Amino acid sequence: MAAQTEKKNVPIGVVLVTHGTLGETLLRAAEMVMGAQENCIAIGVDVNKGVDETLEAVRKAIQSVEKGNGVVALTDLFGGSPTTMSLSLMKSENLEVITGVNLPMLVATLQSRTMKLPALAEKAMEAGQQGIKVAGAMLRRKAKK
Repeated sequence: MAAQTEKKNVPIGVVLVTHGTLGETLLRAAEMVMGAQENCIAIGVDVNKGVDETLEAVRKAIQSVEKGNGVVALTDLFGGSPTTMSLSLMKSENLEVITGVNLPMLVATLQSRTMKLPALAEKAMEAGQQGIKVAGAMLRRKAKK
């Protein structure tokens, strides 16, 4: 990870790196809830583009949202190309990579971008996990009471 001099009240950048247009769709959904977001970009991995071209797009996206306090890359699938590409950039960028992105994770990340990068990564992971429910089972349990 690159050396970091923390800047107060400067939000951490966010890059969604996903298969296809998933990241773009998640970002649009989050903006419906929260309004427009700055320093947040979605990059889709497309089978019709080469790995080098996509990796360079991810690198440029990270650099464009880095304002001094780091970047969090939210990826869709552990072990997938979006994750492995993002992980390959961790040595050269002030970057943390979190897999399994969902809307609760993205919203929590966007709401908490002035936290330090390690704390934000933990919060994002927890929000993503807590956002997963078997809603039908919850409703059935409530109906039995």
